[in-house]
Amino acid sequence: MRYAGVAVAVAGVLVAAGAISYSVAGDNGADVPSADSADAGFARDMAVHHQQAVEMSYIVRDRTRDEDVRRLAYDIAQTQANQRGMLIGWLDLWGLPKVSSREPMAWMGMSGMASGEDGALMPGMATDAEMKKLGTLNGKQAEVFFLQLMTDHHKGGIHMAEGCVAKCTVGVEKRLAQGMVEAQESELRLMADLLKERGAAPRA
Repeated sequence: MRYAGVAVAVAGVLVAAGAISYSVAGDNGADVPSADSADAGFARDMAVHHQQAVEMSYIVRDRTRDEDVRRLAYDIAQTQANQRGMLIGWLDLWGLPKVSSREPMAWMGMSGMASGEDGALMPGMATDAEMKKLGTLNGKQAEVFFLQLMTDHHKGGIHMAEGCVAKCTVGVEKRLAQGMVEAQESELRLMADLLKERGAAPRA
């Protein structure tokens, strides 16, 4: 696929940048964000958001033999697992809790945007029922449902990452968020093509 190389390259850049980011964020003790800051809120929320994407990707890798979808799923799982590690690592470096009593996305001024019902804690997240359904499908059906779920997931993730770009104050975190936006926009284009090849389209 013509976008596959781009997606892999972007993922590689993000992972390499992440190793540097982890070693820099908060090490000098300056400008450590507060527990209620956008920096901390984004790190907590995106870590949860990414974890579901990783789980979804590994599910579909076991449900299809299509190399394009398996490669995409692997790239998403590896990239987002690495980014999740960075986000949690920053919370550790800052001495901040990994959970909050505040609603998800409150740091964006958007608490209550998702009902939280059936596991969908933030916009774009799949419900528990949808995750269970993905695990029952095979072949083309699994591919299409995964691509549709991940398209929604990426759109929600991009919205959150854009919020961090606008509101976060830690430079390395803002840069990581911008990298997420660019990489996931590239993957959205790839997923649209993969869906079209299968006679399907993103969900409305």
